Amino acid sequence: MGPTHAMSGAALWLAGSAVADIAFGIDQSSAELVVGTIVAAGAALYPDIDCAGKVTENKGGSTVARSFGVASLFVAECVERLCYWFYLLTKSKKDKKRKNGHRTFTHTAVHAALVGTGTGFLAAQFGKPAVIAILFVLTGLAVRGLLAETVEKKGWVVTTGVALAASYGMYRFLPEGRDYWILGLAMGIGCFIHILGDMITKMGSPLFFPIPIQGRRWRDIGLPNKIALRAGGKEENRILLPVLTVLVVIGMLYNVPEVQHLIFDTSTGQGAAE
Repeated sequence: MGPTHAMSGAALWLAGSAVADIAFGIDQSSAELVVGTIVAAGAALYPDIDCAGKVTENKGGSTVARSFGVASLFVAECVERLCYWFYLLTKSKKDKKRKNGHRTFTHTAVHAALVGTGTGFLAAQFGKPAVIAILFVLTGLAVRGLLAETVEKKGWVVTTGVALAASYGMYRFLPEGRDYWILGLAMGIGCFIHILGDMITKMGSPLFFPIPIQGRRWRDIGLPNKIALRAGGKEENRILLPVLTVLVVIGMLYNVPEVQHLIFDTSTGQGAAE
């Protein structure tokens, strides 16, 4: 579901930016809008860092785990084991037995809030040096998700190179004197939309951990199996992904200043005549 997750993060950030501008007058520069969109797209893939592969063979794992080759596979292995141990420590008697930590802690609202807050704190506290590190990682994830087939063929070297060049370029264009706490918001929103995306599949996600539901702390929340989507299935690739892609394109066009001027310009043309 890599491309779908990435597109959903980008679409939600662009839509939210439009609403924030219209309803609250919160305006973003073009550079800030691009950065926020990329961060949200990358963050919408991040929760699957708990799905490990084979580190020594550089195979398997989630889209995120393969983003930076062996390095990210090793991180995914560590996260997956930590999540599994945490699950064993916190599960109730009614929670199901598991063999791994996939779709556990990184797929909860608590984790989305924590990682969003942490990202925002780092960006606000340490400024642009922290921003470029955050952008490097999340740009790599976004590239891996949005250009899945291309990167799959070319390997992690492309992901790393594009992430390095893009993050440095965005770093140069970002204005000085800002604390960039908004990156934390983009991170939290991206993680949350990932969870919602998994909730429409047959597995679901433990969104409300640690609140017990029917005696289970890790109760997976999702759609009934009759209407739930199969990850990577026809419904996702033929319907959901194209719809999200269209929404991203609309959002990008809407946030172009010239397009907004064309839509909201209420002048009668008298000024030009005079």
